[in-house]
Amino acid sequence: MTPSTPVRTGKPAWLRRKLPSGPEYERIRSMIGKGQLHTVCQEANCPNQFECFSARTATFLILGATCTRNCRFCNIEDGRPGPVDADEPRRVAEAAAKMDLRYVVVTSVTRDDLEDGGAGHFAATIGALREKIPGVQVEVLIPDFQGDRSSLAAVLAARPDVLNHNMETVRRLYPDVRPQADYDRSLALLSRVKRIDPSIPAKSGIMLGLGETEEEVRQTVADVYRTGCRMLTIGQYLQPTPQHLPVVDFIPPEEFERWRRFAVDTGFEKVASGPFVRSSYHAGEMFTGS
Repeated sequence: MTPSTPVRTGKPAWLRRKLPSGPEYERIRSMIGKGQLHTVCQEANCPNQFECFSARTATFLILGATCTRNCRFCNIEDGRPGPVDADEPRRVAEAAAKMDLRYVVVTSVTRDDLEDGGAGHFAATIGALREKIPGVQVEVLIPDFQGDRSSLAAVLAARPDVLNHNMETVRRLYPDVRPQADYDRSLALLSRVKRIDPSIPAKSGIMLGLGETEEEVRQTVADVYRTGCRMLTIGQYLQPTPQHLPVVDFIPPEEFERWRRFAVDTGFEKVASGPFVRSSYHAGEMFTGS
């Protein structure tokens, strides 16, 4: 895995899949639309959305669908977000209950325009889910809150079952891939999870195929491990539109398996690694081990 000329050919065979559909997929899509909700599945054009909707799962996207940052890998619209919808936590909980979910993943756009970065809204959503669905398990995938410790503490005080924050890529590529983020700031956030509440496991994820070297991936995996994080996802970067960063390398499945073994050997307790793996893909199964 080395930096090279961006790939300009079509996707390899292992990235081609028949897109499932059917009544359950249409039902979930309709329910989300009627509830005036957003999912990262749709906004980020995730390749797994058809499978997940058909299986009655989705990752809820709160705090609107407009992000204050312009990451060059992400398909979510950037710009000036609207006001926070105080009723959104209730609607997310109602939709999750109608979907008969027992494990719910909640993420958000980055809201650098808010004093707490949206932490209070995350906490309210966790609370609404627990009130509506007794025994529900909740995983939150949060932004970096610009490094604000009190925002992270507010989310952890709401007692999510998993606190997820993605590193996304290696240190060298941050200026191109995540120009408004900071590699060390994200590592610091992951480190704080265990210090604030060691009972809540931290989780992170990275993408491959952006031109990272093998040594850089090894270093990133090691850096994440040193934060105390013990859950890791590794997936393939796919270019959502021609305006986004091009794919440099398509990583074959056997390489993803090699990286899975490397992460396990490093000490990670739970690792999902594959071309279609995303941070919230089969998240419940990863957490519970089922």
